[in-house]
Amino acid sequence: MRNIKHLAIPSLIAFAASVSAAQADKLTFYCSAQEEWCQLMARSFEDASGIDVNMTRKSSGETFAQIKAESSNPKGDVWWGGTGDPHLQAAEEDLTEPYVSPMRSELHDWAISQAESAGDKTIGIYSGALGYGYNTDLLAANNLPEPACWKDLLKPEYKGHVQMANPNSSGTAYTTLATMVQLFGEDEGFDFMKGLHANINQYTKSGSAPIKAAGRGENTIGIVFMHDAVAQAVSGFPVKVVAPCEGTGYEIGSMSIIKGARNMEEAKQFYDWALSADAQNLALQVKAFQVPSNKGAETSESAPDMSLIKLIDYDFKTYGSSDERKRLLQKWDEEVSTLPQ
Repeated sequence: MRNIKHLAIPSLIAFAASVSAAQADKLTFYCSAQEEWCQLMARSFEDASGIDVNMTRKSSGETFAQIKAESSNPKGDVWWGGTGDPHLQAAEEDLTEPYVSPMRSELHDWAISQAESAGDKTIGIYSGALGYGYNTDLLAANNLPEPACWKDLLKPEYKGHVQMANPNSSGTAYTTLATMVQLFGEDEGFDFMKGLHANINQYTKSGSAPIKAAGRGENTIGIVFMHDAVAQAVSGFPVKVVAPCEGTGYEIGSMSIIKGARNMEEAKQFYDWALSADAQNLALQVKAFQVPSNKGAETSESAPDMSLIKLIDYDFKTYGSSDERKRLLQKWDEEVSTLPQ
């Protein structure tokens, strides 16, 4: 029996070491960008690093909720993509880990500002302006006027023709809500959301779904980030992109390392790689038309020109805060979503 024990102990140690080594070569990657981009990022990082990636794609609101629910036993390592507001909220609630990447010198100032406002618990990876797109064929078939402004979408003739995501699950839709409050003031902003509600045919889970439905001819107008509308137009669908006349908000898509990540070193490797120009250039392969945060990365000629869009001075710190986000979402739930359509 003693000899059996002596033989078994080294074997167990060797087995434990092999299991540990295998675990060290893995990364659990939560992604809140479009599915094709998420897949490409995961597979490209595997090729670049030799690290096995387990990728889960959910909208930014859903991912934030998942990370919060898992906080006592984190299952994810790194969260990439999606609007910056929930990333900032995750930082405030101590759900993410501070990290200063050696790649920061290569980034635009707005990406670093995002990091500094969150105590280095997140960073900007791309930016994009909010707007909407519409299916030109459906607009003509229904004899509808061409909308050019946010308030055009409140006209009674658009009833049943407008789609946006639910701000509880979608970062795009939360940015829409926060934009209206900043653009028009809170009272008028919520009046806008109530008027818009009367014309909404569906609140989707994903932020980009409304314009994809418009591209397929299932919906007329989709409120989305403009780059998502551009993607449909470039793919050959009859979609026209609109930068609303009153002005609009924008996002700083972000990336965060999850606090208590099981594969912390691998998460940092991914983080550094994802900030490189080569990694950000992958966006062009999947028709993602955001403006990348690395100064050396390529921006598609089809991407919306941010310098030509009337952008509001979006207050990321306030509207990315936990208390303000919860307050606005609760108010939307109570005062807007419950109204008849």
